[in-house]
Amino acid sequence: MGLSELSRSATNRATPARMTHPTPEGLAARRAALALLQAVLNHRRPLDEALESMPAIKALDPRDRAFARLLTATTLRRLGQVDALIDHAVTRGLPAAAGTVRDVLRLGVAQLLILETPPHAAVATSVDLVEAAGMPRFKGLVNAVLRRLGREGRELIAAQDAPRLNTPDWLWQSWVAAYGAEAAHRIADAHLKEAPLDITVRTDPAAWAERLNAKIMPTGTLRRTAGGSVVELPGFKEGEWWVQDAAAALPARLFGPVAGLRIADLCAAPGGKAA
Repeated sequence: MGLSELSRSATNRATPARMTHPTPEGLAARRAALALLQAVLNHRRPLDEALESMPAIKALDPRDRAFARLLTATTLRRLGQVDALIDHAVTRGLPAAAGTVRDVLRLGVAQLLILETPPHAAVATSVDLVEAAGMPRFKGLVNAVLRRLGREGRELIAAQDAPRLNTPDWLWQSWVAAYGAEAAHRIADAHLKEAPLDITVRTDPAAWAERLNAKIMPTGTLRRTAGGSVVELPGFKEGEWWVQDAAAALPARLFGPVAGLRIADLCAAPGGKAA
């Protein structure tokens, strides 16, 4: 379906999603997600760096800030699938100058089909978001595309090869050359999930495991399901713990007590391993 057909379809059909308007806070979180997405895709900024530096993100309450990060990270991780779904619904393509519209659609599709946000909320906030971005003439298009994918998307996404679609061609070809197609597919599949957060604590692992909603690994490392801003977790600013992969913490534990010894670490840069 082309742009004109989609817009006419949206205009001629009742639009119950527009009957329920998002709260200002809900729209603010999605505006923040749009800014984050564009910072990463257009300006090549790391997501967590953008999170820490944007005033609009810091102004959100913790729940909306966490949602903005989750939505952006999910959209980026599933970008190949999301773009394929958008291209299916807009067969004639979007205008070259409508990059922001595509980004709004990306966030809307990720909400609808991956995060399983209620359709009325995903569609309504996306329509309001494209208007807030100064492109009100695309409201009908956004509404029509998301409604169509709300009806057809689950069947479409079930038929996608998610690991391959979400891996850039240059990276896929490199993995295939190094490991073979089957192993490359398994690597790409693992990348669809955010890695857990491993933490080394100064004292009392059991107490910190409870506070951080983490489990204690056999090696003493705490492992927390990924999500949210690390710097906002309790104890981070006070230096009670630091992020350190479980494997990186093993050498120090294997050495046992090292007080008073001189140790040369020849394999670590300034970071978690050196700590």
